[in-house]
Amino acid sequence: MPAKKEEAISAFERRRLENIAANNAILRDISSTAAKIIPLPKSQSAKKPRRPPTVRVKREPVDGAAKSEPVRVTRQSSRLAGLDAPPETLKRKAEVEALASGETARQKRMRVAGELKLGDIKVEGRKWDGELGDIFRVGAQPGVRTFTEEDVKETTDKELKELRIRMGGLKLYEKWAVNDIKMVPERIYSMGFHPTEEKPIIFAGDKVGSMGVFDASQSPEVDEDDEEAEYPDPTISAFKMHARTISSFHFHPSDTNAVYTASYDSSIRKLDLEKGVSVDVFAPTDPSETLPISAIDMAATNPNLIFFSSLDGEFGRHDLRTEARDAEIWRLLDHKIGGFSLHPLHPHLFATASLDRTLKIWDLRKITGKGDLRHPALLGEHESRLSVSHASWSSGGQIATSSYDDTIKIYNFTDAGSWSAGQDLSAKQMEPAHRVRHNNQTGRWVTILKPQWQLRPRDGLQKFVIGNMNRFVDVFAADGEQLAQLDGEGITAVPAVAHFHPSLDWVAGGTASGKLCLWM
Repeated sequence: MPAKKEEAISAFERRRLENIAANNAILRDISSTAAKIIPLPKSQSAKKPRRPPTVRVKREPVDGAAKSEPVRVTRQSSRLAGLDAPPETLKRKAEVEALASGETARQKRMRVAGELKLGDIKVEGRKWDGELGDIFRVGAQPGVRTFTEEDVKETTDKELKELRIRMGGLKLYEKWAVNDIKMVPERIYSMGFHPTEEKPIIFAGDKVGSMGVFDASQSPEVDEDDEEAEYPDPTISAFKMHARTISSFHFHPSDTNAVYTASYDSSIRKLDLEKGVSVDVFAPTDPSETLPISAIDMAATNPNLIFFSSLDGEFGRHDLRTEARDAEIWRLLDHKIGGFSLHPLHPHLFATASLDRTLKIWDLRKITGKGDLRHPALLGEHESRLSVSHASWSSGGQIATSSYDDTIKIYNFTDAGSWSAGQDLSAKQMEPAHRVRHNNQTGRWVTILKPQWQLRPRDGLQKFVIGNMNRFVDVFAADGEQLAQLDGEGITAVPAVAHFHPSLDWVAGGTASGKLCLWM
């Protein structure tokens, strides 16, 4: 009996199977690195033999019943078949043509002549209070830079110029090409750097719940004497962590052995790197209840409290030492909360970005209302022309938001530590200090662009990164000045999910094809 042929598997699945034995070792190594510096053992990736080119063979038709089978008649319309329309249809058509034969129909066919002012020809009932450029936008232009070397050379401020030169000097990772570093099988939705400074360890989550882990300190082993040897693939650990999109990662500074992940599948999980075990730390007690989690955050001063937002407009606070049913959940909005963040120094304050086009600031020190209307005190809000995707709070007190009105707005709340509980912020206080024009029109196939601050910058300078639709990653300072536009050879997709290492100038970008761009 002939041997049964092996089922074909994808390249990603084959790589996962080849590296499965190394996964637990890598996780243990990450755990050890967080506690003590231990050099990473060299990768033992197997060398793959060179494959012969595929030869396409033209198949001849096979004699037999299939060949002699009569051609089936396909359906086609009466018009294509040359048949007359039914009498009822002709009658209705004649009635319509008769109504259109009057003076009104002739006026509709006349062209409009003369000079036109848009304000004069605005269609009644349609609100429009912006510039034409706000509506007619130029789309993405891959490879076209919006920040160049000339911008750096023309900088007159000495300190700003030095910072631009330093950030612009970051180079794309060279050990493997971008197309070889496929971290997850589907589109990357979230990323995170492990806080260790000993080596770059990047986490990525995709839209189907897979998590990839890449240690960028590894080096490929190539036998230079073997001309037939192929360049080995990087070792990437991949895990199916959730049933749906992984929306957020978090690494608490006091517990570097743990990785928290949140998902649209309504759960938050904690991965123990040392044990290689992932457990649920929060999920609705009723299996039929859905709570798609859009973001998570934790206060640096308390490793037992985790905060989360949902696509249904809810915000929650959960003590990890208690049961999930004891979590406090408040409905803040009737629209999706795309992202939120706690104030790093004053975690009783948090900011939300929503589909209702607003940035809102809330205070957990004062809970108001009763029953379903109970929620933290709303201190102030600022409305944008279109939806706001994310609100990221820096350790310096600034909030950066991205919006579909093609702006990045930077708000200055350096005095937040002096706010009293439940204090009302004026409209003037809620006005952004800086507005930066930025194409945020990601469309359907690119993950939403969100600004991410460097949490604990070693140089003390507040800066954030955000993806660029022209296939770059942009770096901005807290005053809205652009510092760099990161690029490199082989980037064929938008690195939409951009992330800063917490303290070092390492930047990661994730693409819709699940691949990693890394600058160091």
